[in-house]
Amino acid sequence: MHLKDLDLNLIAVLEAMLRERNVTRAAHAVGLSQSATSHALNRLRQTFDDPLFVKSGHAMAPTPKAEALQAAVVDMMATVRQRILKEAGFDPRTAEREFTICITDMGELVFVPTLLKRLRKEAPKCTLRTLQVPAEQIEGLLASGDADLAIGSYRTAPDGLYKQRLFMHSYVTIVHARNSRVKSRITLAQFERTPQIVVTLTGKGRTAYDSVLEEKGIRRHVVLRTPHFLLVPLLLEQNPDLIATVPLELGNVFSRLGVVRSVAPPVELPTFAINQYWHPLAHHESASIWLRELIKESFEAYPEIFKGHD
Repeated sequence: MHLKDLDLNLIAVLEAMLRERNVTRAAHAVGLSQSATSHALNRLRQTFDDPLFVKSGHAMAPTPKAEALQAAVVDMMATVRQRILKEAGFDPRTAEREFTICITDMGELVFVPTLLKRLRKEAPKCTLRTLQVPAEQIEGLLASGDADLAIGSYRTAPDGLYKQRLFMHSYVTIVHARNSRVKSRITLAQFERTPQIVVTLTGKGRTAYDSVLEEKGIRRHVVLRTPHFLLVPLLLEQNPDLIATVPLELGNVFSRLGVVRSVAPPVELPTFAINQYWHPLAHHESASIWLRELIKESFEAYPEIFKGHD
């Protein structure tokens, strides 16, 4: 096989197929039509003299040859994205690019509406994609170029990643909007006897403020533990006697929906930094720099969130 027989666009399609296992999703990932992607796949099959992907249920399963190529293809495309394309510069007014951000469901609710509005205005041909993945997968996604940034409070983030503080967040307790028993601050006695929902991103283990409550000897009547922040207002709507303690910025968003209202917790709870993280390979990439600056600027000017910044 000669180098002239293989162009970079074919490698991009191969990488997308290895990741998506679906022609339609791969086409979307590389910005081609489904027919153009199918044509590229046929050229790859001819080049490598192998089917590369075969139908398996609702997916396209890679052949042994395709699996053997995967590591080299991922490394090659990461090099192209992080070390070659970054030199081409980035003009948000004309650029056509998909930005991918690792973020929790809470982060989607707080960040994405504002970020999408800014992106549509300043980079109208760019699109946004969010991923919810375990914290241990984030470094690999950033290193491969499959994600541009991670946003959150990842206390176990690898030391090798760059990080920038966006703001500090604290906690509020939320109650049903029609809960007349709780005033602007929930009393300690009310907090201890009222049934509670507790959110832990892993679905198990201790929350960030558990240790504070335990140190103060505060007891809680926990009726549900869930990894999903967005479920909380729906649960309170159907169970108006429940309460939950959530990050301040999320409580603000929930309160605007009219189902719940925020009150001060009975004791002072710790604050935590919300950061954006990126891989050293993307540190000097012009598109990544632009996105990081856009995010930093957007949320410094967001007073309801930024009020806890020190």
